[in-house]
Amino acid sequence: MPRRLILSATERGTLLALPESQDDLIRYYTFNDSDLSLIRQRRGDANRLGFAVQLCLLRYPGYALGTDSELPEPVILWVAKQVQTDPASWTKYGERDVTRREHAQELRTYLQLAPFGLSDFRALVRELTELAQQTDKGLLLAGQALESLRQKRRILPALSVIDRACSEAIARANRRVYRALVEPLTDSHRAKLDELLKLKAGSSITWLTWLRQAPLKPNSRHMLEHIERLKTFQLVDLPEVLGRHIHQNRLLKLAREGGQMTPKDLGKFEPQRRYATLAAVVLESTATVIDELVDLHDRILVKLFSGAKHKHQQQFQKQGKAINDKVRLYSKIGQALLEAKEAGSDPYAAIEAVIPWDEFTESVSEAELLARPEGFDHLHLVGENFATLRRYTPALLEVLELRAAPAAQGVLAAVQTLREMNADNLRKVPADAPTAFIKPRWKPLVITPEGLDRRFYEICALSELKNALRSGDIWVKGSRQFRDFDDYLLPAEKFAALKREQALPLAINPNSDQYLEERLQLLDEQLATVARLAKDNELPDAILTESGLKITPLDAAVPDRAQALIDQTSQLLPRIKITELLMDVDDWTGFSRHFTHLKDGAEAKDRTLLLSAILGDAINLGLTKMAESSPGLTYAKLSWLQAWHIRDETYSAALAELVNHQYQHAFAAHWGDGTTSSSDGQRFRAGGRGESTGHVNPKYGSEPGRLFYTHISDQYAPFSTRVVNVGVRDSTYVLDGLLYHESDLRIEEHYTDTAGFTDHVFALMHLLGFRFAPRIRDLGETKLYVPQGVQTYPTLRPLIGGTLNIKHVRAHWDDILRLASSIKQGTVTASLMLRKLGSYPRQNGLAVALRELGRIERTLFILDWLQSVELRRRVHAGLNKGEARNSLARAVFFNRLGEIRDRSFEQQRYRASGLNLVTAAIVLWNTVYLERATQGLVEAGKPVDGELLQFLSPLGWEHINLTGDYDWRQSRRLEDGKFRPLRMPGKP
Repeated sequence: MPRRLILSATERGTLLALPESQDDLIRYYTFNDSDLSLIRQRRGDANRLGFAVQLCLLRYPGYALGTDSELPEPVILWVAKQVQTDPASWTKYGERDVTRREHAQELRTYLQLAPFGLSDFRALVRELTELAQQTDKGLLLAGQALESLRQKRRILPALSVIDRACSEAIARANRRVYRALVEPLTDSHRAKLDELLKLKAGSSITWLTWLRQAPLKPNSRHMLEHIERLKTFQLVDLPEVLGRHIHQNRLLKLAREGGQMTPKDLGKFEPQRRYATLAAVVLESTATVIDELVDLHDRILVKLFSGAKHKHQQQFQKQGKAINDKVRLYSKIGQALLEAKEAGSDPYAAIEAVIPWDEFTESVSEAELLARPEGFDHLHLVGENFATLRRYTPALLEVLELRAAPAAQGVLAAVQTLREMNADNLRKVPADAPTAFIKPRWKPLVITPEGLDRRFYEICALSELKNALRSGDIWVKGSRQFRDFDDYLLPAEKFAALKREQALPLAINPNSDQYLEERLQLLDEQLATVARLAKDNELPDAILTESGLKITPLDAAVPDRAQALIDQTSQLLPRIKITELLMDVDDWTGFSRHFTHLKDGAEAKDRTLLLSAILGDAINLGLTKMAESSPGLTYAKLSWLQAWHIRDETYSAALAELVNHQYQHAFAAHWGDGTTSSSDGQRFRAGGRGESTGHVNPKYGSEPGRLFYTHISDQYAPFSTRVVNVGVRDSTYVLDGLLYHESDLRIEEHYTDTAGFTDHVFALMHLLGFRFAPRIRDLGETKLYVPQGVQTYPTLRPLIGGTLNIKHVRAHWDDILRLASSIKQGTVTASLMLRKLGSYPRQNGLAVALRELGRIERTLFILDWLQSVELRRRVHAGLNKGEARNSLARAVFFNRLGEIRDRSFEQQRYRASGLNLVTAAIVLWNTVYLERATQGLVEAGKPVDGELLQFLSPLGWEHINLTGDYDWRQSRRLEDGKFRPLRMPGKP
């Protein structure tokens, strides 16, 4: 059986691609005087040109000229121009093979290169094995191999040799990973792992299948079932050191492979691979279950507190008339008492003159029932659901291994008290139980004359535990999402080394004194400028007075004269089925090649099967219905392909391919240069089986839902998307899309609406090199902050909210730099850190310091906003593009009433990724045909004003058939270089 190739044909072409652009030709193939002197020693144009070309190839990419080498014309022309020869003479070079070989030998000596031999191959395999323990991606390994050989001044061998070296390195790395996972295992561990492949008692599924099931709903029954899963994993009792010395990427990939395989397939593996795979699955699944338990507990508590608040409001509204009657009654009684005092008469008689004494006594009792706690709080109603928590919290606290920072030791002590009470079946809270963690709001309920109230003590402790887990002050052993805050950051020694070497990956001056001096000076200058403009009533389209700020609304974004061109081009776009559109785009870009097999990296063999699975995600149809709507396809085939070829990373790579293709298209430049972007969340209702996974946000109503948070470039390309909870503020995820997309876009300025900003985001945006420009609703209520000790600005008084605490920023400067550097280098995601910072108690040093830094940047931005109508227009136009993209996404995601009905979060992510990929494909297809439509207008004698092209949009879908059968066999394919004919005006 022939060895499977590690590199695809496309990757092989990429690795040894020769430079063709002018800049690259200058960079790689410019001769120095010594080169030219040597070249001129050849006789005849052909020999001089051939010798020079060989010199270029040996220098970069580093291989020798073959007898059948085909070189790009720009290379020949550039080299010929430098050596002053006729480019046509290239065809005559090498007619004598001995000449070519003699030239190659002389150039090897000149460049001090050595041929690649067997010892080099063995050394290369050893070197690549180290990298292969981190990643088994062939392109990365091959790229490292070529770079290493260039540094060692070796002539590159054929790519087939490089491929074989990568293959051997991956095989060796796999064996090392297997050994690292299996050698620490005892016979007992192996027996327990084998048990996971057996059927669960009384069930038709194996233990492993049951253990990897996600919880269905956030309630006590499913919590208890999930706790049993964690207990079962803990019984396997794998060694604590297992997996610590294995790169997380490899461990996760091995666990994913095991998760996709049937127990029968796993059972067929030779023992070492089987135990290694099962161990990886157990390690990763245990962390997943822990995170899911903490998240479920969080959601249950949030639901209970929200329910109590809602009930409190309902009761108050329901009792409104009775409360009003009592207020009116006691107002009369009060007035009578005042008159009685003034007249010196009997106060009791005065009361009875208003209401009989018996009725007055009864009314007092009724008022006591109507009265709410002194703080008008709803916490007392949470106690009504104490039984719900008691069903599962004793078991939850027993299985979670918790650790705490000093700030949360009191909460951890309270949790330990609850554990001891549960173990001893105590109903009364010990008198010496810790109480320092109890907030003032809770004290009236927890601390009573009779002692500590059991219900409210436990609820308070569980609520504070939830908050501490969110912020990272308390962490869970074995978790991924709820670890010690410091564990997420760059190691302190590495950060110190980067700072010492002035190699921090940040866009600012790392010296705090210099940085703050510069920013505060700029802030002072901008405050003075805006104060002067406001005083002279010269702010552009804005007025600032004692009564507040008023900004004139912007004119229409699209001028009337552009509408005719929009209509004309829309009528010319060819009508097309979505299946045909996807095949067109794949023919242009080859995006489908990125959906590689999880195990061996091979491309999908059946393109229509792959595109069907992607389309099923995008239009929210699902695999079962997609199989019914696509002749020749079956659910089994689609399910297998999705399991092995569709993942987050394959969707990301394919999306980047489409975004890059559109970015490079000349017509896209009419909409922008790819340096600005916007982001927005689009809510989809959660229905059916997915309803229990959704979250409720009053902003969107009372129904549960999910948010697809998407980033779109100024050229309309949606370059990032992710599924988030509707209850989480949009600003949490703004930076993720800017930092972790894989496209060639280089975003410099980013826009959001009000939900997209916080002071923490303002700070991190600036630190990481992005200009942040949110459209803030009610801008006049968003306060400015000024440095301490600066002059006052009376004109700006309505906008100034306070002074900046610069001392706090200085005190935590290194913490700020370490956090930002960790995010930039990918040690931790921005969203995770922003969630934790947002959950910190207000007194936390880092959170407060970052907020103060953000206040500087927010104030500078608002001052700029007040001075620049152009900035307001840019932000408005950018956000409009995102809103228009949301309309397209809603139209594409039309099946199942546009609801998310998948229970698995993984499947929900695939829905969002498929939708984003198909909308990106539509944007690219429309970009291509809008250019052809404008050309068609010009050819028809209808002049097109170039200034109006910026108002065209590639987000239209009226010409695209999204419904019906998805029959790929009947889709009209185009020959290479051909396009579909434009529609005739006036025809459907």
